[in-house]
Amino acid sequence: MKKVDTRILKTKEAFHQAFFLLLQETPFEEMTISMICKEAGINRGTFYRHYETKDVLFEEVIEKISDDLIQAYYIPYEANPKLTPETLDSTTIGIFQHIFTYRDFYRIVFAKESSIHLHTVFFDKFKELMLDIIAFQTKEQIINPELFASYHAYSIIGMIIEWVNNDFNYTVEYMNEQFIQILNISAQQKIAPSTVNEKNLR
Repeated sequence: MKKVDTRILKTKEAFHQAFFLLLQETPFEEMTISMICKEAGINRGTFYRHYETKDVLFEEVIEKISDDLIQAYYIPYEANPKLTPETLDSTTIGIFQHIFTYRDFYRIVFAKESSIHLHTVFFDKFKELMLDIIAFQTKEQIINPELFASYHAYSIIGMIIEWVNNDFNYTVEYMNEQFIQILNISAQQKIAPSTVNEKNLR
């Protein structure tokens, strides 16, 4: 296996950190390569040795964060791979803490005017994750795993988008608890259409 140059890793990490810091105050569209280099303390020549454009840097950051997102989702399963919604402890859920930690980044990714490509990147990651986690109990395999994984992936992304678009108005703990409640309702299929309609009436 080829050894990774630690100098390259440190340089890329400096660009990543600079990008995150700028993202907190500067919209991506207004961010320039000069600004990134100044924040990182690295010259433009070095930037262009690693990235053709700021978009390439952004793509690399997306890949890194999405990998961290998957690791965060797996946290509860590390201690107990056979977890069910009924046995899942809300304090062990890591996904919403991850989202909140990188909230400035997710504000851009899931903004209403953001590129559909960004949404697709995270959907693909979640779908891959769901395919790994979902265990079908029936031998007949009457549920299409691709469709089932897509359903769950969009469900989680929907919760994240709602949270982001409402400026993170709920705490991480509340999101964890709601996630478990939603999983339980989905698993038990106890939600009644008439109940939903009454709750939505004003």
